[in-house]
Amino acid sequence: MHADLVIVGAGMVGSALALALEGSGLDILLLDGSPLSVKPFDREAPFEPRVSALSEASRRILQRLHAWDGIAARRAEPYREMQVWDGSGTGQIHFSAASVHAEVLGHIVENRVVQDALLDRLHDSALGLLPGARLEQLRHSGDDWLLTLADGREIRTPLVIAADGANSAVRRLAGCATREWDYLHHAIVTSVRCEKPHLATAWQRFTDDGPLAFLPLAKEGDAHWCSIVWSTTPEQAEKIMALDDDGFRAALGRAFEYRLGAIEHADRRLCIPLRQRHAKRYVEPGLALIGDAAHTIHPLAGQGVNLGFLDAAVLAEVILHAYERGENIAEERVLSRYERRRMPHNLAMMAAMEGFQRLFQADPLAVRWLRNAGLRLVDKHHEAKGMFVRQALGLSGDLPGLARV
Repeated sequence: MHADLVIVGAGMVGSALALALEGSGLDILLLDGSPLSVKPFDREAPFEPRVSALSEASRRILQRLHAWDGIAARRAEPYREMQVWDGSGTGQIHFSAASVHAEVLGHIVENRVVQDALLDRLHDSALGLLPGARLEQLRHSGDDWLLTLADGREIRTPLVIAADGANSAVRRLAGCATREWDYLHHAIVTSVRCEKPHLATAWQRFTDDGPLAFLPLAKEGDAHWCSIVWSTTPEQAEKIMALDDDGFRAALGRAFEYRLGAIEHADRRLCIPLRQRHAKRYVEPGLALIGDAAHTIHPLAGQGVNLGFLDAAVLAEVILHAYERGENIAEERVLSRYERRRMPHNLAMMAAMEGFQRLFQADPLAVRWLRNAGLRLVDKHHEAKGMFVRQALGLSGDLPGLARV
């Protein structure tokens, strides 16, 4: 089997890249270990525990890939406000879409919903899909890569794109170096129904143990639902996961200061260890890493998948421009254009999230005082807040064509 380009991993980011290259004339093969099937959407089913806060840039990309209508037809909840406060002090800050003349700050969408909308598009496309394909070996064969699957099938290609997530098999088999460290935190994720409606607002309280976010969801028009991401120490996470439903709802209500009243219901909980990882290089001859295969960050602001969609859009743009000019798309010289555009932005976002995480877990009284004073100061500074809002919308910096107006 041969292809001009093989994308390993048909998750949200890999699927988006494949669709961005649709119609290019390149022979593209997208492979994944899953069956790549789409289940009928059940509006009465519980929310998927993993959600993403899709930025406006991501929405535009998905719109141009003709996947957004499939998402909106299933379930996507817009949020227009954001409330952030320090649980250990008096500092707080409020952001609104209206402050920058935008309709929304973003949309909270279950990852499965985004994935299924993209899969619908993939199944309607002429792109090559290889479900149930688990990568076993990856080695050089002349100027090409030779991919060996678990069932013995072999694929030859000059260009491999790793979109296979944080534990990327491609990255491991290709020997790509990474910098990584453990946050020493776990994230508890679930969906809850609150006594009060969420008011199309994303809420975030910084506790002594880590941030707690309530992100707005809606089920059949019921705006009392939220997705929660509760970041805390492994020891505390173990205790929280051991609680029965009543105990968990009570502990969550207290941790959130009952901003949305009592927690009336909680779905099943997941506990996810948090680790930051960043590849030292995104590219080498015939290879590029995108999304979580290249970088994973703290879920503090829900930016992970947004960075991945921008990776996919920029890499597609670089490949298409090079292909139109008759360049070899597998050359490191070509692929480096993607790395130069995306690595600085991703590193800046990772540094910002790391800084926030460290700042809000600092114990010294002087640091806490400065932190609270800083929040109050920024809250009064409209230009500074506008800058943060534009960053959250994903509309600053070097945008690919798919994310522009």
